[in-house]
Amino acid sequence: VQLQASGGGLVQAGGSLMLSCAASGGTLTNYGMGWFRQAPGKEREFVAAISWGGGSTYYADSVKGRFTISRDNTKNTVYLQMNSLKPEDTAVYYCARDSDRWLSLQEEDYKYWGQGTLVTVSS
Repeated sequence: VQLQASGGGLVQAGGSLMLSCAASGGTLTNYGMGWFRQAPGKEREFVAAISWGGGSTYYADSVKGRFTISRDNTKNTVYLQMNSLKPEDTAVYYCARDSDRWLSLQEEDYKYWGQGTLVTVSS
């Protein structure tokens, strides 16, 4: 399975971006999905996750209320809507497919990773 993350770019603080993660060579339908991010000089961290059917979601405290994870299994795609962006949201954002149906906060539970898309938020 190959994951392609897209939608990153440069945005001013307070703005919005929507990231997409499309899969090829396999399905996302029966798997939990997650978004992680890595800021310059920092370790990669969990951002959001969604269960296979979209019925359960979980967010890092730092993005709760501002970011929304969703999925369209008919399009084999997962999304991350990011609103009220802050300079501290600047990072490379990665999507990943879990090894089972449920959501996870742990990187080691994710088997497939996209290449990342850069989000830069200016102040």
